[in-house]
Amino acid sequence: MKRFPMMLQLALILFCVMAIPTATLTWYSGAQILGNSEHAIAESALAGLNANRNLNENTLDILAQNTIRLAGTHFFDKIRPYKTFEEINSNYENVFNALSVQQDLMSLNRIGDGVYSSFFYVSDSDYVVSTDKGITKLERYEDFDWMKEALAEREGISGVWYPRKLDSGVDVISYVLPLNRLSTTMRGTIVVNLRETQMENEIRSSSSGEQRYMLMNSKGTIISHYDKSMLFKNGSEETVIREILAQDKAEGYVLREHDKERLLYTWSRSKQFGWIYVKIYSINELMTKAHTLQKNIIFLTAGIIFAGTILTVIFATWLSKPARELVRTLRKRGHLGVKGRNELAYLDAAFRRMQEEEDALHGLLHVREKDASSFAVHNLLRGELTPPAAVMFPARYFIVAVISIDRYRKYVSRNNPEMRSTHRQLLISQCDSMFPNGVHTRCVYQGDGCFAIVINYGLLEFEREGAGIDVAISDIRDKAEELLVHSVTIGVSSPTESSDNVGERVIEAMEGVKHRMIAGSGGIIYWKEQEGRDKRYIYPANSERRILNYLNHGQLDSIIKELEIISGEIRSAEYISYDNILFIYHQLVGVTIKHLRENYVNTARIFAGRGNIYATLASIDTLDDLEDYFRVFYGEIVQHLARSPGETNNYGERIISYINEHYREEIVFEDMAKEIGISYSYMRKIVYEMTGMSTIDYLNQLRIEKAKQLLVDSRLTITQIALEVGYYNVQSFNRFFRKFEGMPPSSYKAAKLRTS
Repeated sequence: MKRFPMMLQLALILFCVMAIPTATLTWYSGAQILGNSEHAIAESALAGLNANRNLNENTLDILAQNTIRLAGTHFFDKIRPYKTFEEINSNYENVFNALSVQQDLMSLNRIGDGVYSSFFYVSDSDYVVSTDKGITKLERYEDFDWMKEALAEREGISGVWYPRKLDSGVDVISYVLPLNRLSTTMRGTIVVNLRETQMENEIRSSSSGEQRYMLMNSKGTIISHYDKSMLFKNGSEETVIREILAQDKAEGYVLREHDKERLLYTWSRSKQFGWIYVKIYSINELMTKAHTLQKNIIFLTAGIIFAGTILTVIFATWLSKPARELVRTLRKRGHLGVKGRNELAYLDAAFRRMQEEEDALHGLLHVREKDASSFAVHNLLRGELTPPAAVMFPARYFIVAVISIDRYRKYVSRNNPEMRSTHRQLLISQCDSMFPNGVHTRCVYQGDGCFAIVINYGLLEFEREGAGIDVAISDIRDKAEELLVHSVTIGVSSPTESSDNVGERVIEAMEGVKHRMIAGSGGIIYWKEQEGRDKRYIYPANSERRILNYLNHGQLDSIIKELEIISGEIRSAEYISYDNILFIYHQLVGVTIKHLRENYVNTARIFAGRGNIYATLASIDTLDDLEDYFRVFYGEIVQHLARSPGETNNYGERIISYINEHYREEIVFEDMAKEIGISYSYMRKIVYEMTGMSTIDYLNQLRIEKAKQLLVDSRLTITQIALEVGYYNVQSFNRFFRKFEGMPPSSYKAAKLRTS
């Protein structure tokens, strides 16, 4: 398209614009055709069938209600005493009573259209009162054997409709209502015979295209049919009717081809009687109007398209003239390397180059501005005030707050690098926006889970917003815990009036963070001068000797009590520094390892898989966590000194068996160790001794081996295989698979398929 002249392209565009009326007309015609399409006609025919069914059901309901109402008037009590035909004819009064009953039946016939006859039979009598044969003996009337079959399907005390052919040859639907004690003390049965032709009048309609109809009961027996020879036969012998009977739907329709003609079968089930109403239409006849309408619209559309084509050429020539002149001017002034293309392509290349240059300039400015800003803040934290920092922090007073992620190693193990980077960006943006107006802040990341916030404010802001700064710091702590799903501790320095002292305030804030060793994690610690900072280090030498003595005798409970004494002494000290606390516990580790080596104990086997003990101590935030660590530390030593080789093998088999059985699940190793009955650190050492790898590496290697089998032997997708072997996201699965196999799962599968 770029090689065609601009005027031709514009003509095409305008043609499409002019084609909107055509599209509107086409939509209108499509809607009209759809309204007369097969399925739309089917829905309309089905609605008509439902209307006919409702009309028929109303007629039957009215007739049944009138019959029940007549039974409730006790008019039959007039002939209750008469058990024989002779008793009725014995005197005039008896005949009169029987005739009055017959007159009531005649009135019932006149209420409903299409009623052929009705009669009443007194139980255990030898006569019948009817509207067609009068008062006659039972033996002269028709056989009543059909009545037993009809009443067999009766439910409750209401009557039942039953199709049959009278002895006179008339096809009727009989309503049979046995009298019951709730309505009268009389025993007998009322029967009202409705002509089948009345059903036909109500089911059939005058709509065009209707060919046939039928009415069947739930068993498929035909009650009413356009072909009277089919009455009382099984309608399921026809294939389509058999399909309809097999349907569970209350209503519906199907389209079938029969003798090169499309036929529409609609059906509707009666909830009241369980009958199935069916109508059959000829689609060819019904679609005649739709085809005619479609042809008319096609002719009209062709006329509009022809007129639109002429108009688009005229408008394209007129509208493209300014653009063509602009392109000629640009080509005279410079060349963009666009050859053999039209005016639009030339303009597009020109504007694209301008946009690229502008975006590159904005991106470069933004990056440089951001980097310069962060660099200026880092310099300020080191005590160097640069011109950009002076612009960012123009007020008089400074405070530094340091946010430190508690138990940082645990946080790192739970979040991959991408997630940690996202957390850092979100937290920095939140910190810069949560302080009151007039307070200048900037947050930067300093590494190892620490963020530094420089807070700059004037005297008026401090007097007016001092409490607001404290509230903002508290809100930042809560927001950080929400973003990281992990607790943080914030250390806040004292204020200073000089930017040269900001570096010292960073140290104060870090000292406040370190104070969580005693105060606990998750708090906000404000730095304040403490007396006794220059005192000598304290060290529990007596406790050290007792711990070594208890270790020789394997008295773990006594060691734990001694550790509690040490922590109590630390807590009761008037002032003790973070470095002093680490010194105490570092010294305990050192003398313990020295003592074990002097007693020819292989410490490498005890501490295998534990990593650098001193780095682990430095990463612990609180005194409670240090106590927990040393309980496990000495517990493992005592356990190692007391255990036998057979015990290790037994635990190892149980550990490996547990991992092999539960590798698809999310295993919490601490809970797993408790279930087996050993400490988590001891369990890690056993796994390392048996497999030469850490517990998590062994679990992931097992999962990857299972995944390799599924990649080759199953048709599961990568996502399904990841879930099958215990990974809840594909990214983790891909990362570990690449770690152990050196390639992604898809490449491994492709390679195996090629070799096979």
